[in-house]
Amino acid sequence: MKLERGNLLGLEELTGEEIETILETAESFVEISERPLKKVPVLRGLTVVNLFFEPSTRTRISFEIAEKRLSADTVNFSATTSSTVKGETLKDTARNIESMGIDMLVMRHSAPGAAAYLAGIVDCPVINAGDGPHEHPTQALLDLFTVKRTRSRIAGLNVVIVGDILHSRVARSNVFGFTKLGAKVTVCGPPTMIPPGIEELGVEVSYNLREALPEADVVMMLRIQRERLEDCYFPTLREYSDLFGLDGEKMKLAKGDVTVMHPGPINRGVEMTPEVADGPYSVILEQVKYGLAVRMAVLYLLSGGELSSEDVD
Repeated sequence: MKLERGNLLGLEELTGEEIETILETAESFVEISERPLKKVPVLRGLTVVNLFFEPSTRTRISFEIAEKRLSADTVNFSATTSSTVKGETLKDTARNIESMGIDMLVMRHSAPGAAAYLAGIVDCPVINAGDGPHEHPTQALLDLFTVKRTRSRIAGLNVVIVGDILHSRVARSNVFGFTKLGAKVTVCGPPTMIPPGIEELGVEVSYNLREALPEADVVMMLRIQRERLEDCYFPTLREYSDLFGLDGEKMKLAKGDVTVMHPGPINRGVEMTPEVADGPYSVILEQVKYGLAVRMAVLYLLSGGELSSEDVD
């Protein structure tokens, strides 16, 4: 199996069938990540460069581990120690790196559309690891994979995404992914954090978490992105937490088998309390775990390689 398109820039451009292909391929890599010898040679001889212009822990490390488990040579780029601090443009940076004979680029950038811009410059595959508030496709893919693994299906589920929808690339990518695979999606948050016209993406809107919770099969809490909040979108963090934070009291309104998710990092006591984050309904650590398999699948599919029995034995 392989993806016909040469890049992964967002879930908006993918079909439901392409998303399913990635999720099915990820199943092959779950077992690899659970065995004592966690390496396969499918990307041996290829070089992957991780271009991160924004801080990242989970995504960067997850990609690096995924690349190494596929036996790729990995190079990590840090904007703070590169020629970009001297004024070099993204275009020149990318072309210089590509001229060294690299095979794939993974990029995170603060500007929406940066990954698509990069894909128009270089000839090698580009993977979007987050472009500002636009999209974060591999996060959504691992969220979809986690739900499919823990609940056995996606179609027909009620998914409630809670928080700063306006600035969240995770929310956008998940809206595209879950709706394309047949789930009902509701976005919930303060009116100031709900983008106007978001209903056109096929979602419902709620401004009251207590009203949205009882019908939810999956609740995805989003981080309050203080680094992107130049204006005042709510009076205080305490008020936000009271209305839209997930705590033990609100969990009493939820279904007995509800699944609680968070892309991380968590602002504990704001988006959710520790009893919820570490409780029996949380699959947050499963999201991190399955992120490796999903990113391995994306790297493998974009490389155009063939997964043989020798590779996984």
